[in-house]
Amino acid sequence: MIAILILAFGLVLVLEGLVLALAPSRMEEVLRMLVEMPVETRRLIGLLAMTLGGILLWLAAWVSG
Repeated sequence: MIAILILAFGLVLVLEGLVLALAPSRMEEVLRMLVEMPVETRRLIGLLAMTLGGILLWLAAWVSG
């Protein structure tokens, strides 16, 4: 289980780094949009992302065995 969490964390870091390396100006636009969003909307997006991430981790563990 720890190996899966480390793998997931590493994948997040790679994807975040890729976004920042390939499209830094687009990232600024996204951050501006986030600042303009209501707090409740940002919270909902975070909860949905966390739920989807948990489901994907569970699915990866289930498929691997």
